[in-house]
Amino acid sequence: MTDHRMSLNRRTLLGGAAAISLAGTGFARAQASQNVKVGLIVPLSGLYARPGAVMKMGAELGIADVNAAGGIKALGGAKLELVALDCGDTVEKAKNAAQRMVAQETDLVAATGAYLSSFTLAVSEVTERAGLPLLTLSYSDLLTDRGFRHIFQTAATAASQSAQGLPQLMKLAETASGKKPKTVAIAMDNTGTSIATAKALKEKLFPELGLQLVMDEVWTPPLTDATPLIQKVRSTRPDLFLFMPNAISDAKLGLEKMNEFGLGQGRIPTISFSITIAEPDMLQSVSPEVVQGIMTIVANWGVKGQEKLLADLKAKYKEPWMTQNVVSTYGDMWLIKEALEKAGKADRTAVSDALHTIDAGPAKYYPGGSLKFDDKGRRVGAGVVIVQWQNGVPVTVYPSDLAVAEPFWPKRG
Repeated sequence: MTDHRMSLNRRTLLGGAAAISLAGTGFARAQASQNVKVGLIVPLSGLYARPGAVMKMGAELGIADVNAAGGIKALGGAKLELVALDCGDTVEKAKNAAQRMVAQETDLVAATGAYLSSFTLAVSEVTERAGLPLLTLSYSDLLTDRGFRHIFQTAATAASQSAQGLPQLMKLAETASGKKPKTVAIAMDNTGTSIATAKALKEKLFPELGLQLVMDEVWTPPLTDATPLIQKVRSTRPDLFLFMPNAISDAKLGLEKMNEFGLGQGRIPTISFSITIAEPDMLQSVSPEVVQGIMTIVANWGVKGQEKLLADLKAKYKEPWMTQNVVSTYGDMWLIKEALEKAGKADRTAVSDALHTIDAGPAKYYPGGSLKFDDKGRRVGAGVVIVQWQNGVPVTVYPSDLAVAEPFWPKRG
């Protein structure tokens, strides 16, 4: 009797242990396939809400496509989950939002954002202390010049964009008009990207290209009256006008005033260094004729080979074209997926380490280079895109292998 009870107890214990073991395995699988949270910290209110909303669209499309393709295979098919946070429209709001993000969303493995370089500078101070890897499209060279370990710049820096893009525009101007531009005017806002771009232009590129700076004006967004700026453009009559707003309302005011003063529609060739001037919202207050021929040098844009993504964007969000704000955050989701696959665990330190050592071949959703970062956290070989307004649509005209149209140089009036 005793032996029988002992045998039963032994079988019960063994059965229980097996059940616990199986339950544990199931629990481990469940744990492995839990959602992995990724942060998106962008302006969703205030002056820059529109580009922030578009960045959110790109991230949502990226999350959906990563998950539809099987999620993170190294984590048992775990799905990505987006956590969107509003960084507002000031540096202080951006910093506060970042502090809330790291305090409240402790299980984030990575984040992307924060639109303006000045916002990203503040946000990255917080994410760096938290050890949270931050991908960013922001341009400022300062972002990756501070010795931070956990920031990764997918775009070419402001200095690099100027160095790559402006000489191409000079060649285009000379080929089309038969003469090389000699004078240049700048009107820009005082955001971090504009300041960094102008510094590179004035200190190095203008002297190298033989361009004389005849006007240099700065404003604090929002621009209330563009008349004084455009009057100076009219009086100096530069061969090139570099107009650098980062708020859509500022871009509209400037171009409307140029048209009013008879300087628009190519009468003074106008170049920008941000996507703002090529946003769909521009056509809400200016006609396609007003923006025809205007070009901008940007870090990313919809290019040849991304037709399906553009179709998905149009179908889901009714967006007429694909700006860098969509394609970059879309690409960020795939890049984070690659880092998680390499890391093998949903851990921010492991993801950061993976991003530092990743080499995933040619970049598909960023122009030029590869999915690889240098010691500073800058993407290796990051290129630029030149976009030009043609017949009511801003299209990629450079580089030639990604272009969807041929560029033309506006005929000066």
